[in-house]
Amino acid sequence: MEQFSAEEREVLAPYFTSLDGPVFALVNLPEVVKGALFARYSRSPKSLRRLFLDEFVSPDGVAVRGDAFDTGRAERLYERVFFEYGDDSVAQLGGVHLACEGASNILTKVLEWGRLMAYLEQSTRYIPYTDRPGGRWRYHVPAELDGHPLRQRYVERLDRAFETYARWIEPMREHWSARLPRPSAISDTAWGATIRAKALDSLRGLLPAATRSSVGIFGTGQGYEALLLRMRTHPLAEVRDYADRMIVELRKVIPAFLQRVDRPDRGGVWSDYLDTARRNTARVAERILAGIEPEPRSEVTLADFDPDGEIKVVAAALYASSRLPDDQLLAIARKLGPEERRQVLDAYVGLRTNRRHKPGRAFERTAYRFDVLGDYGAFRDLQRHRLLTLEWQPLTTRHGWVVSEEIELVGALPDWRQVMDGTAALYEELVSAGLAEVAAYAVPMAYRMRYYMELNAREAMHMIELRTAPQGHPAYRRICQAMYRLIDEQAGHRAIAAAMRFADLSDAEHGRLASERASERRRNPP
Repeated sequence: MEQFSAEEREVLAPYFTSLDGPVFALVNLPEVVKGALFARYSRSPKSLRRLFLDEFVSPDGVAVRGDAFDTGRAERLYERVFFEYGDDSVAQLGGVHLACEGASNILTKVLEWGRLMAYLEQSTRYIPYTDRPGGRWRYHVPAELDGHPLRQRYVERLDRAFETYARWIEPMREHWSARLPRPSAISDTAWGATIRAKALDSLRGLLPAATRSSVGIFGTGQGYEALLLRMRTHPLAEVRDYADRMIVELRKVIPAFLQRVDRPDRGGVWSDYLDTARRNTARVAERILAGIEPEPRSEVTLADFDPDGEIKVVAAALYASSRLPDDQLLAIARKLGPEERRQVLDAYVGLRTNRRHKPGRAFERTAYRFDVLGDYGAFRDLQRHRLLTLEWQPLTTRHGWVVSEEIELVGALPDWRQVMDGTAALYEELVSAGLAEVAAYAVPMAYRMRYYMELNAREAMHMIELRTAPQGHPAYRRICQAMYRLIDEQAGHRAIAAAMRFADLSDAEHGRLASERASERRRNPP
């Protein structure tokens, strides 16, 4: 390995986790320097640490300070790579952890659009929305309503929804405490967390889409650029406002990565393209689909699949263990009987001892397209699965709402109906006033919306096994259980379904309790 002098090691030590081995991480460096180092790396014969010493440290060579780095040089390198070479991939080499607080649930879905980013969002399961910071419930009042005659009606209706939600939390806690027998070995902490989660899950549907949340994002410069280009021409003022705020903060960390976003001849043209395509499609759809009402469908419909999908997965599973071309393997797989195909997939999947053990990429050889008409609350959870194709229709009150039996058992159904009916009336008033986009803020999470998910068998395994876990919310458990049954029965891909051995099809009422007990055991091992 390359040797460094004592003086060089002193300069390198704070920024590289190893000075001797061939594998090391970069630490304590500005994002622009880390990215530029890697970008320069691809066009230099030097080692990364030597490149750092020769080209990214100030001339004195001994100052170990943040201002010792030639960030200006790094930014100039990016400009040349972006604009002269057209190499967008270098924008993947630097990332930022960004917090977006006080965002409506409408905005959170926009923020969580990109596939190649990581997100964490405040959960309605763990956080009761009963506090009133500044004397106001935690929901967004859109700027489009400033000075509008419907603003007061909007505030009154959403206040009523939050008041109803807060009023029924304690009765719902008592309901679940009585309904679930408490195990003798469980602690007060685990029991309390279980009951709270069950109560909040039951009442979540009362919260409107305007409910404020906080989202933590980690993404690369390229991911943020794509997100901001969409946000800057979004029809909602809240989304455009957050785009402006985000670019200010991101430029404090990765300015060179975002040079094109608001340049009229670059990002401006790109954003205009996206906006024009969206508007034109909406106009064409309105003309072609005018007067056509949706036909009745189940909550989950398997809209498209490949009848030969399982055969193709078998051929793909054999590929890496053979010398045969792909089409020849497919012909062989077609001649195998169901039991032989099952044997191939059993061997390929292996002995999975937990759901995190995933089979290989052969399961990406076939895909399923599901059309879902489920409540908005469940959509919020499923939308965060990124390695699939997902698109949704506008949130509306016109598909009706769902309600769990606990609402009726505890006596909250009349109040529930009042909230649903009141917000439906407000929704129609907003639409009639030409504020269809804004109207979605008022829609409670119990209302149903339509969306599709298209995913390969490998991602289907991941999502179905995760989202049918007994501790999950009943709404998305039901949707993913239906997806599993459709793969097994309608598609007839029984060997693929059998590989999803951790899919839980039970009507598990005690799942949250089991989860809390497991967490407690991990916190306090014997």
